[in-house]
Amino acid sequence: MRRKRVTYRPSKSQAVFGGVVGCIFVGIGLFVAIPMAGLFGIFWTLVAVGITAMNFYQAFGKGYVGPEIHIEDEAAEQSGAPSDPQQRLRQLQTLYDQRLITQEEYDQKRQEILKEL
Repeated sequence: MRRKRVTYRPSKSQAVFGGVVGCIFVGIGLFVAIPMAGLFGIFWTLVAVGITAMNFYQAFGKGYVGPEIHIEDEAAEQSGAPSDPQQRLRQLQTLYDQRLITQEEYDQKRQEILKEL
């Protein structure tokens, strides 16, 4: 079963919105949570700073790519054609042995499969 590699990056507006909301939570932490809750307020503020930094990095960071997501390639699976080159070569050999394809067709298709490697 072949897999496609797909990366996902949140939209810039989504990440900026998260960063702005994170700034609000940092402010709440600095001016409300720390004075009233002490140690919990410090923890609150540090978490808010981390969330804010990550959102702004996702919005403006050049090196950020995003998490990797694997998506199954359903087209190859539904077509019934084997995706593994070894299986394809075996199937091709079987077709040739049963005289369902000519030597020229066999050679041509074999070269196509080998070029994909």
